[in-house]
Amino acid sequence: MDAAPVSQQRVTELLVRWSQGDDAALAELTPLVYEELRRLAHRQMGGERPDHTLQT
Repeated sequence: MDAAPVSQQRVTELLVRWSQGDDAALAELTPLVYEELRRLAHRQMGGERPDHTLQT
């Protein structure tokens, strides 16, 4: 799960391509964004009490 972070430039490139109608860019972007959101959520939830019901 600790993959190297994707550069902001790469995400911007994919967003531009997607906005121009390139559906393959969305297919590439979606898992990148998902993993980044999971990483952020996991870090945020790390400070919660051990019996907290949410999981990341």
